[in-house]
Amino acid sequence: MRHNGRVPRTLAVANQKGGVAKTTTVASLGAALTELGHRVLLVDLDPQACLTFSLGIDPEELDKSIHHALLGGVKARDVIVGLDDGPDLLPATIELATAELRLARETNPEQVLRATLRPVIPAYDWILVDCPPTLGLLTVNGLSAASEVLIPLQCETLAHRGVGQLLDTIHDVQQLTNPGLEILGVLPTLYDGRTTHARTVLETIADTYGLTVLTPAIPKSIRFAEAPAIGQSILSTAPTTRGAAAYRELAAALA
Repeated sequence: MRHNGRVPRTLAVANQKGGVAKTTTVASLGAALTELGHRVLLVDLDPQACLTFSLGIDPEELDKSIHHALLGGVKARDVIVGLDDGPDLLPATIELATAELRLARETNPEQVLRATLRPVIPAYDWILVDCPPTLGLLTVNGLSAASEVLIPLQCETLAHRGVGQLLDTIHDVQQLTNPGLEILGVLPTLYDGRTTHARTVLETIADTYGLTVLTPAIPKSIRFAEAPAIGQSILSTAPTTRGAAAYRELAAALA
């Protein structure tokens, strides 16, 4: 496995709007980076545990989860599980839903995830954090622990407002807890480039906020919906599709 002495990259995948393929991006990009020989850890920071479930693990059957690593005194390495198609996973359960209240009582509530991950970071080339669809303390922890943030974006009219809110939160994190955090860019997902509306929304957001648009755009595909039911990423369930190819191309560009 690759580890060329470079500092591991921690990438938060964040958007407070649901339905933008955030979890799909974490799972698929993680699998693609693993195919390239990178050592990858996926971090499920969403109390809905969609990433955990989509990768074939039933959260209800877990004795330990990221909740215990953040707040229960359990070491992250004792919670991490290996996945059949490559990456490791720090899984979530519904117990994480109570974490924000408990995190708020910590001395440095925005830095708990960073401290939790610190001992395991040297074992990986990439850590991908699936942030919840909120702008609360869990997402702030994800941003505070990251070196970069990627914003998956479905190109629709209301996306414009959501991006502005997220960028305000990122700016606060840069000012207060993580001055080194960089915005990698926006990733168009569920994208249909044949429609003028999708292209216009994407161009407007890029111009308004000065954001880099990552390529290739991730196309709409029923294959993305089918993969979680099988418990693997699209790179395993439909490896020759346009969607799988897009995430492989994105991984190669980032790596």
